[in-house]
Amino acid sequence: MTLYATGARRAEAATLKLSDIDSRRMVVHIQGGKGRKDRDVMLSPRLLDALREYWRSKRPHVYLFPSSCGHRGVEQPISDKTIWNVCRAAARRAGLEDRHIHPHTLRHCFATHLLEAGADLRTIQMLLGHRDLEETTIYLHLSQQHLSATASPLDALTFSTPGGHKHSS
Repeated sequence: MTLYATGARRAEAATLKLSDIDSRRMVVHIQGGKGRKDRDVMLSPRLLDALREYWRSKRPHVYLFPSSCGHRGVEQPISDKTIWNVCRAAARRAGLEDRHIHPHTLRHCFATHLLEAGADLRTIQMLLGHRDLEETTIYLHLSQQHLSATASPLDALTFSTPGGHKHSS
């Protein structure tokens, strides 16, 4: 849920700390993403509720998702391989075991669904932490709904036919 709600990469989600969840501002602070860049992404109220419930049952202290293999009582983050395994298990439970579902799939879905909901590419670029807008344009190809909902500029033109009648098409 965290991967899909934030668009975080699995390594970013693995190292999220409790202090990265800002419920006052309703943002998740992702630290040291690709290229060592920090960014803020939206905190869904639904995700916040799920994280609060999770916190009440697990009581992590530093990392949002701590490893069960803490060394000498020092809390460590979950491994990104564990996130991979959890994602694959969730796909199996959802009946999607024959599909190639992995953590990055949720990041692609996050971006594609934002685009289909009307978010602009620059906003999606910032949320994903892409350095270059070119990296973000892949989601234009993935979004058929966005493509089919886009009107041709020709349709906005008004022009006259040879008989002098105005037509708009």
